[in-house]
Amino acid sequence: MARTLEFLFDVGSPTTYLAHRRIPDLIARTGAEVIYVPVLLGGIFKATGNASPVMVPAKGAYMGADMARFAKKFDVPLNMNPYFPINTITLMRMAAGLVGEEAFPRLVDALFDAMWQGRKNMGDPEVVAAVLGGAGLDPEALLALAESPEAKDRLKANTESAVARGAFGAPTFFVEDEMFFGQDRLDFIEDALRV
Repeated sequence: MARTLEFLFDVGSPTTYLAHRRIPDLIARTGAEVIYVPVLLGGIFKATGNASPVMVPAKGAYMGADMARFAKKFDVPLNMNPYFPINTITLMRMAAGLVGEEAFPRLVDALFDAMWQGRKNMGDPEVVAAVLGGAGLDPEALLALAESPEAKDRLKANTESAVARGAFGAPTFFVEDEMFFGQDRLDFIEDALRV
C-alpha cells in the first residue's frame, strides 16, 4: 500500500515553492500519495514565536544564496520576489476553499509560479485577478471563495492543527506522525516513504 505524504504549505514561502516543484519526482519514485494542506505561515509564526529568516539579515542573506544553490542543483526556476514578504491570507483561503476540487492543483501552481517565477505582487488584488485569469481560473469566484466562512474556517483549522502537531514554519511534511521541516529534507522524506 502506498504511503501518504502530507505537505503543509503557504505560497508565500520560497523554500516551500522549491519543495513543491520537487514533489512530483519524489512521488514518481516512491508511488506515495501527496496531500496538500494549505496553512497560513504568518499564523504559524505568530503561534510559535517564530519569524521569517529574512528578519535576521545574516540569515536572510545566507538563505538566499542557499536557495539559489538548491534551485540550480534541481533545475527549478527561482526568481526572488521583490515584494516578499507578502500577506498571503487571501491566497491561502482560496487554496483552502478549493482543496479536493479539480482546479486545486492549477491554482497552487499558478500562485507559486506568480510568486517565485513571475515576481508578481500577489498582495495586489488586480495582479492576483490577472494571474488567476491567465491560469484559466475565475478570479471573481475565487475571491468570493476566499471570503467564505468555510474557506476561512478550514485555513484556520489547518493552521491550528499544524501548530498542535509541532509545526513552526513551512514547508512542513508529515509521513504518518513523523514530522520533517524544510525543502532540504526531501531525501529523509523519501526514505520514510519507502519503509
